[in-house]
Amino acid sequence: MLRDIVLDCELTEDFKWMHPCYTFQNKNIVLIHGFKDYCALLFHKGALLKDPHGILVQQTENVQAARQIRFTNVQQIDEMQLILKAYIDEAIEVEKAGLQVEFKKEYGLCNS
Repeated sequence: MLRDIVLDCELTEDFKWMHPCYTFQNKNIVLIHGFKDYCALLFHKGALLKDPHGILVQQTENVQAARQIRFTNVQQIDEMQLILKAYIDEAIEVEKAGLQVEFKKEYGLCNS
């Protein structure tokens, strides 16, 4: 179901990092991946999305750009189809605008 939703947004399907990855003009937009307890859409520049529904998850505190939307059953995906398409459309617009995530510098590392 996630694949159908993403492909309906006119992205190109590829396979990267052992997962289905969807691109716009060769730029990574979203990845579908599964875990033991959930599956997720991972937005490569998710930190730049507005997230009006408060559904984007930062995987760990060290992940700076990517954000996930997690699902534990197909019903959740079905109920959120329009919301998911809106997030994907926004992610495409972020890419079209050339926006970049500003990464924080690592502290405590030697530069010798």
